[in-house]
Amino acid sequence: MSNPGILLSLIDVTRTFGGVQALSNVSLDVHAGGITGIIGPNGAGKTTTFNIITGAYEPTAGEIYLSGQRMTGLRPYQIARAGIARTFQNIRLFSSMTVWEHLLVAQRPKGAALSRFLPAGLSKTQAAVEAERALTFFGLEKFRDRPARSLPYGLQRKVEMARALTAKPHLLLLDEPIAGMNHEEAEELRLLLLKLCQDGLSILLIEHDMTFVMNLCERLYVLDFGRLIAKGTPDEVRTDPVVLDAYLGSEA
Repeated sequence: MSNPGILLSLIDVTRTFGGVQALSNVSLDVHAGGITGIIGPNGAGKTTTFNIITGAYEPTAGEIYLSGQRMTGLRPYQIARAGIARTFQNIRLFSSMTVWEHLLVAQRPKGAALSRFLPAGLSKTQAAVEAERALTFFGLEKFRDRPARSLPYGLQRKVEMARALTAKPHLLLLDEPIAGMNHEEAEELRLLLLKLCQDGLSILLIEHDMTFVMNLCERLYVLDFGRLIAKGTPDEVRTDPVVLDAYLGSEA
């Protein structure tokens, strides 16, 4: 299966946990170089979708393709090497590592010792170049030697995104990226994500802030109780009566 304009495809993906169907026949596409959003109420299946894409869960049924290559059933590390990186709804940073070390460890190849990618003697390596680039892009230079977990919540979000970026993915999955950020920080991040797309990165994100989503995404998918209830451009979704009833509300 291959479509030159589509980077990621989910086809009729279903996931059950015991007798609970978390996702039911969900299909979606992420276009290369674009920003796609998944929205819906809490418990709709959004993070479950991310977990299936990244191999944390296997789909009960359905298929996943990245650039025409079947991803279904691959291990998380294999999917990461294929070009998918992610952040998490609940930030996951290493408690004993600095910001700089987080940006190095994401580049560790299979079988390499972690110490090989720590700061000492690393300044001329490609790993250090990539880490420095991500550090600068997200404005984290002055925090490079600080323990990542000691930073304010919004900055920890940036560290997590910078770490994902140093893995040089083709597709970046962001789970509620502006959670904990104020309006100015959210707008700064929106502009940074647009810049990443201009540079060729594709982004799939989950977010509850509708102003952020509507001003960023080119295409939206709406989940409710594990089912896809709508898809389209932001303008199409914001006026869809099914979406208004299930999620956005009449005031939207």
